[in-house]
Amino acid sequence: MAQVHRRRQLVAMGGAILTTTLLSACLQNPNASDGGGAAGLNGYVDNTQKDGDKVVTILGAFGGDEKKAFEASLAEFEKSSGIDIQYTDDNNFTTIVKTRVTAGDAPDIALFPQPGGLIELAEAGKIQPIDSVLDYDTLATTLVPGFLESTRYKGRSYGAPMRMAVKSIVWYPKPAWTEAGGKTEFTSLQDLAKNTDEIKGKGTAPWCMGWGSDAATGWVGTDWIEEMVLRVSGPDVYDQWVSHKIPFNDPQILKAFAEFGKLAKGDGNVFGGAANIINTKFGDAMTPAFQDPPKCYLMRQGNFATGFLPKDVQADLDNKVGIFVFPPLDGGYGGQPILGGGDLAAQFNGNDPDTIEVMKFLTSDKFGGPWAKVGGWLSPHKTFDATNYPNELTKQMAEIVSSADVFRFDASDLMPKEVGSGTFWTEMVKWMNGASDEETATAIENSWPKS
Repeated sequence: MAQVHRRRQLVAMGGAILTTTLLSACLQNPNASDGGGAAGLNGYVDNTQKDGDKVVTILGAFGGDEKKAFEASLAEFEKSSGIDIQYTDDNNFTTIVKTRVTAGDAPDIALFPQPGGLIELAEAGKIQPIDSVLDYDTLATTLVPGFLESTRYKGRSYGAPMRMAVKSIVWYPKPAWTEAGGKTEFTSLQDLAKNTDEIKGKGTAPWCMGWGSDAATGWVGTDWIEEMVLRVSGPDVYDQWVSHKIPFNDPQILKAFAEFGKLAKGDGNVFGGAANIINTKFGDAMTPAFQDPPKCYLMRQGNFATGFLPKDVQADLDNKVGIFVFPPLDGGYGGQPILGGGDLAAQFNGNDPDTIEVMKFLTSDKFGGPWAKVGGWLSPHKTFDATNYPNELTKQMAEIVSSADVFRFDASDLMPKEVGSGTFWTEMVKWMNGASDEETATAIENSWPKS
C-alpha cells in the first residue's frame, strides 16, 4: 500500500524545480557539493569524518508501522555488529534526498521508492556503484531477474533492492469463484479469457475494476498497459518503450492497448462497465466480489491489495481469498513476466566499512525476517526463507515471483514525471471514456519532454 501512496506523491512536488536548479548548479561546480570534505570514487559525497564511527545513517520514505518493522529487522544485526543504524523517514523523500546531497549532507544510505531519482544522482556522480561494495554476481544469482537492471547507468548498477512489490496478481473470492466454475491455473491470457467468458455466460461480470484515486485517477490503467506490453512484446521492447527508444504510439505498444481493450471494454466483462471503472475507488474495486451473490470475481492488483479488502476477509485471508499469476499471452513473449516495484538501497559513503556492512545486510536474503512476519513485506530474493511469511497467501505471492522468468519495474515510475505521473494517467481516463488507442498513445507521445 505504501508504494501506491508514494507514487501519488509524484503528482506535484513544490520544491522539485528549485532542487533541480540547485543540483544543476552543483554539477557545474563539483567542489560545491562536498561540504568541504574530500571527493570519493566517482565524485560521490565522501563523509570521511564519519568513517569507522559505528554509526550509519539511512534516509527513506516509509514511516509509521513500516518504520517500526524496518527497525525491528535491523535490531539483531545492530547487536551483533555493534553498528548503530539511524533511520530517518520523510514523505517528501524524492526532494529531500536531492537537497541534502546538494548541500553536502548526504545520508550514508538512501532507500529510493523509484529508480528515477536514484539514476539522476548516479548521473551526477553522487552514488557509489554497487559492484564496488557488493558481490554483484551473488546478488544477480539470488535476486528475481530484472531488478538490478532498473538501476543501471552506463553499464553499472547503482542500487539494489531491499524489498519488493509485485503487481501481476489476480485475486478472487475462493468459495464463490470455485462454485462459479473458475479455474486457478492458466497457461495463457487466451485460456483465462475462455474461462471468464464461461463465467460471463452464466450472468455475472468476471472482472472487478476500479481506477478512482482522486488527482491520481488513471494509475491503475497504466499498470494494466504495462502488464500487456510485457506479455505482448516482452521485456526488451518494454525497456525501449520506457527509455523512449521507441515512441509511445509504436505499433507494439498499440497492440498492448488493443489486448487490454478486449478485456476492459468487452461487453459484460467488467462489473458496471466503463463509467463504473472510473467512478469506483481502486481500494473498493473487489468489494462486490464478496457480496452474496458476487457481482464480479477477479481483480488484477498488487500485493498491497490485502489492506483494502473487507475486514472479515482480511481476518481469514487463506480461506477467503485466492490468487494466481496474470498469465502470458499465447503468441507474445514466450516467458512469464512479472511487473512490480520495490525500495532500492543506494550508498553515498563508499569508504566507510560500517556503511558497506549495512549495505551488504540490507540487500541480502537474510534481511527482513521480522518485517515479513508482521506482514506487508516481500523479499526480492528467491532464496529468502519463506517460513517467515505470516500466511499461505503471502508465501504464494513470493513463489509467483520466484518462478517468473523476468521482473520489470513499473514503467510509469521510470518515465519522466510529465508522462509517468501525468499524461499517462490522464489519457488512460480518456481512453476508458471512449478515446481510441491511437489517440491516447499519440497524446502521451506528444507530451514526452523534448531532450
